[in-house]
Amino acid sequence: MTESFAVESAGLSPVSRQAIDTAGLSDIREKVVAGERLSFADGVRLFNTGEMSVLGALANLDRERRWGDLTFFNRNLHVNATNVCEASCIFCSFARLKTGDPESYTMSVKDAVGRVHALKDEFITEVHIVNGLNPDLPWEYYLDLLRGIKDERPDLHIKGFTAVEVHYFAEKYGKSYEQVLTELIAAGLGSLPGGGAEIFHPRARKKLCDDKVDAAGWLEVHRVAHRLGLRSNATMLFGSIETLEERVDHMVRLRDLQDETRGFQTFIPLRFHHENNRLRRVKEPTGFDSLRTYAVSRLMLDNFDHIKAYWIMLGQRLAQVSLGFGVDDLDGTVREERIYHMAGAQTPQELTRAELVTLIRHAGRVPVERDTLYNVVAEC
Repeated sequence: MTESFAVESAGLSPVSRQAIDTAGLSDIREKVVAGERLSFADGVRLFNTGEMSVLGALANLDRERRWGDLTFFNRNLHVNATNVCEASCIFCSFARLKTGDPESYTMSVKDAVGRVHALKDEFITEVHIVNGLNPDLPWEYYLDLLRGIKDERPDLHIKGFTAVEVHYFAEKYGKSYEQVLTELIAAGLGSLPGGGAEIFHPRARKKLCDDKVDAAGWLEVHRVAHRLGLRSNATMLFGSIETLEERVDHMVRLRDLQDETRGFQTFIPLRFHHENNRLRRVKEPTGFDSLRTYAVSRLMLDNFDHIKAYWIMLGQRLAQVSLGFGVDDLDGTVREERIYHMAGAQTPQELTRAELVTLIRHAGRVPVERDTLYNVVAEC
């Protein structure tokens, strides 16, 4: 083992063992070097350290042990078919409570599939579908949406419907989670996104999204999905009203389910945005807080292959820096993202493949284009 960990790609100087000892993290360093699991208390200590270079170095050690300089992305399209939503999450800027409210919308199946048709001559590998919990839509709407996309582009992988949506479908249409997922799979669903996890701890969740499925339900949907052969992602909304301990609790619960099912692909910390929602007086997370959250995520989630920085909500520059703090994936081209832009995100609606490749290269990493299941499409 060398005496320092190179993190020049994040604009940092090499970090010595002495610096780690001075930060009081030598025991955690030894666990990381040995590949041992970190405890809840370790995670809290990491969050509370002010030594960002040390934290980045430890996370980068784990990241480079897994992937070297490789950084993944894909070419994808987001379709948010409706923003009408019965849930009243206080952090949400996307949802409108009922059909007919100002700025509410619901696409017809034809219009939603038309978003895919518009790219018929372009290479993409994934359609990402996340919607509001719309009380006015029949079950067949969602099945027809999947079938329509598959008819239009049989080659595309559809990653769609959060665990919150699956739970809502089960309650609204009188089905079990397994029945909902089995019918969605038959219509063309390929995997689940990780949205709706927010924060699992009941104290914060009750305040943030009390009328949405609880942590146990969210985890159970993914448990069932994994049993049926679906891969999925996991997220955590950070920087609103949760404590650092509640962030670590969230990670540990995900880690426990991953031990059981091995069905999660990537973890995506989602940075809170405060515009146009009821938490507008809460300050948004700083760059410091964002980077330490990525780093702690990489170190705590030892059974997750990938940590993703969603550049839409993080910003391109900070996303670059995150590649030195445990991150190995920057999501994709995205196209027409609505959820974070309605919350005030100032990032572009999409990035081209060339822009993503350049962004990754300028961070000192090697871009690798993937599909949804992390099969390599092209090394760039």
